[in-house]
Amino acid sequence: MTIPIKNLPEIEVSCSNCQATCCRLEVMIITDTGVPEQHISRDRWGGETMLRLDDGWCSAVDRETYMCTIYENRPLICREFEMASYECKVERGLI
Repeated sequence: MTIPIKNLPEIEVSCSNCQATCCRLEVMIITDTGVPEQHISRDRWGGETMLRLDDGWCSAVDRETYMCTIYENRPLICREFEMASYECKVERGLI
């Protein structure tokens, strides 16, 4: 039998408490937004993704601020990933 948990406080999702967990996801580059070459990884078939470093994080993420260093040129997938969306909450472990 599952017992529902009620009255848990809702955790506010905002830029101020973001730890960029989405920046550990594989991000395909499907349109040209001007991502600098040093942040692009290509597979043997020519598919492009954001380069992830040995720590698993996107190479464009500043590790101290968790902010994107190429924000104006970030891929379309990053542009469409909405803060506080269902997907965002899943990546943060809130759902």
